[in-house]
Amino acid sequence: MTTLAPALPLLRIGPHTVQPPVVLAPMAGITNAPFRTLCREFSGGKGLFVSEMITTRALVERNEKTMQLIHFDASETPRSIQLYGVDPVTVGKAVRMIVDEDLADHIDLNFGCPVPKVTRKGGGSALPYKRPLLRAILREAVAEAGDLPVTIKMRKGIDDDHTTYLDAGRIAVEEGITAVALHGRTTAQHYGGTADWDAIARLKEHVPEIPVLGNGDIWSADDALRMMRETGCDGVVVGRGCLGRPWLFGDLVSAFEGTGTRQEPVLRQVADVMLRHATLLGEWIGDESRGVIDFRKHVAWYLKGFAVGSDMRRKLAVTSSLEELGGQLQELDLDQPWPDGADGPRGRTSGNNRVALPDGWLKDPYDCAGVGADAELDTSGG
Repeated sequence: MTTLAPALPLLRIGPHTVQPPVVLAPMAGITNAPFRTLCREFSGGKGLFVSEMITTRALVERNEKTMQLIHFDASETPRSIQLYGVDPVTVGKAVRMIVDEDLADHIDLNFGCPVPKVTRKGGGSALPYKRPLLRAILREAVAEAGDLPVTIKMRKGIDDDHTTYLDAGRIAVEEGITAVALHGRTTAQHYGGTADWDAIARLKEHVPEIPVLGNGDIWSADDALRMMRETGCDGVVVGRGCLGRPWLFGDLVSAFEGTGTRQEPVLRQVADVMLRHATLLGEWIGDESRGVIDFRKHVAWYLKGFAVGSDMRRKLAVTSSLEELGGQLQELDLDQPWPDGADGPRGRTSGNNRVALPDGWLKDPYDCAGVGADAELDTSGG
């Protein structure tokens, strides 16, 4: 039974009111337009749904894949883009392009990605360690954004010996950032262990001037309410908890609005969502087969906890047409109820990783020599 939410203040991101205060976290290869559509439909259009990571260099160079990734459905409002960059000049050009060409209504900057190919370039969750570089990027982005609100998403730091989130939060306030989101893990933790919600509470106390959003280990609507109650944060950012479960956003809306209802679909309803997800991907990509192939990574998430044999799971994981996918789904025991335990953790959980960083990165947090445009990634999507 979902706990009813107390009355909460409105979350404002610049001119945009986000009510309930729920944000879909950017996830590489996941939060494209089709998945955002599903989440938004289940939420009744309430909340904020952020694109997957867009590399500033690729955007400025009008990379074909990147230009597809920045596509928003006509019903999406506000349009929210997450940018990744390590060079202030390139970040500024990308932001100016978004403003000049009316590509989005909100810009989020990625300082939370722990993926080695990003951190070894000094980007993502590695970047806030270089305080002057972080400040330069934020200053350039805010200056070029004009009236568009700019927010940031970050982690606690590189590891427990190199935390950055309090300094980064203060820099964000000083440079005009509208809101900050904190994932309560370090880069070294990746997605392992338990998210440190106490860090979210400390950040909220440290930067009371702007909204602080909490992220990490939100697997249910109850978790979201508990995070806000325990940390005092102004909103929640939901990532892996909605993998294979876009209806979680319906649960979140119900919880925050006080109805307490939640969706526990039988397998037949899950199968219907799976087929719609694959269909939307094919329409978005412009190729049914490629859409179904892209959908394959979602199969295990959707079927988590259901009694589906390993042979059938393997068959579903190699489908290449909607007809094939639909036929195989019809072979399942579709009357199965929502399984116990299916609301728990999903996605990657590995932790205690060696962090890939540029040579000498940790020697001096104020020495930014050698970090420039050549460190930019040239493709989007993480």
